[in-house]
Amino acid sequence: MFLEATLRQNRNLIKTSIDLHQQGHISPNTYVLDLDTVKKNAEAMVKEANKQDMELLFMTKQFGRNELVSKAIMEAGIKKAVAVDPWEALALHKHGISIGHVGHLVQIPKRMIGDILSVEPEYVTVFSYENARNISDAAMERNMKQKVFLRIADTDNFMYDGQKGGFTLSQLVHDLDALLMLPGIEVAGLTSFPCVLIEDNVAKPTPNVTSMRKAKELLEGKGRTNLVMNMPSATSTATMKLLKENGATQGEPGHALTGTTPLHASGDLAEKPAMVYVSEVSHHYENHAYVFGGGFYPRSRMKGALVGTNIGNVKQVSVIENDPSNIDYYGALATDQVEVGDTVVYAFRTQIFVTNAQIAIVQDVNSNPKLLGIYDSMGNLIR
Repeated sequence: MFLEATLRQNRNLIKTSIDLHQQGHISPNTYVLDLDTVKKNAEAMVKEANKQDMELLFMTKQFGRNELVSKAIMEAGIKKAVAVDPWEALALHKHGISIGHVGHLVQIPKRMIGDILSVEPEYVTVFSYENARNISDAAMERNMKQKVFLRIADTDNFMYDGQKGGFTLSQLVHDLDALLMLPGIEVAGLTSFPCVLIEDNVAKPTPNVTSMRKAKELLEGKGRTNLVMNMPSATSTATMKLLKENGATQGEPGHALTGTTPLHASGDLAEKPAMVYVSEVSHHYENHAYVFGGGFYPRSRMKGALVGTNIGNVKQVSVIENDPSNIDYYGALATDQVEVGDTVVYAFRTQIFVTNAQIAIVQDVNSNPKLLGIYDSMGNLIR
């Protein structure tokens, strides 16, 4: 999906990745991430966020909760992370990374609430009155008050399977007075997901945004003002103006940090491609070449890969996408005109934290490439 864009805008990342693999410094099933480009991407987003008067929190799941990458983003000006689940919050906190938001996609299990509150997240999202009451009770035990977002998920809103939950507007009307009376929480804002979708290379707000606005009116009718409107998905320099126009005060860039939102596949935007996936030809079978897997992602929509032993002899070949119902022990190329041991480079949309891949962090790919470290998909240093 992003192969042409990466060739055009960050060719030296591809060159560095092939060289590292051919020299034996990285193994197949490794994502290679360009730290300098990620930092520049974050700087571009900070500049646009300041222009739009929006706050940004950075998402780390796409690049495997990596400490080096997270700290580079913080240096660029996005000071706090959003954790996709409580385990990510604990992992990031261990590395000294401030948590701006937790609980949005994955609620906090009741027996983990104390551990999460101990890392002092700025905001915790709740899907229901029961979740909010549990947060309030744990906060009261610690003599504190926790800011929470209410996740809005009305009946006509867009939600992905496996991610459903939140307040319908009718449920919010029913529960709002009780929510506002909970002594251990402050209802500080609203959130939903996804708030933006890319269709035909155009960013459009989802019905979730309208529901958030209606929920905001309900809260304002109860005297709540200065509410944070957290609107994640597809946050980038190209979408922040749209988000602001639709009431957002806070965005959560993830894929834009690596230049891999759908908008980045076809256009040259402020954020540049910063990540590729490296494999190796394993064997041939029935006129196809098979490459080592473990890091493929079912929603990648990849079309091609580069195969060769150096940047001068690589050729682009078509790929055969895996059936997502099977384990990706291998990936397939629609050719057998490649050699066993050749390097294979892909560039596609991914979520490293749900793969079995490694991630190699590189720097100075345009001058004197350096391999800074190799990590697993949960952010643990391997070597």
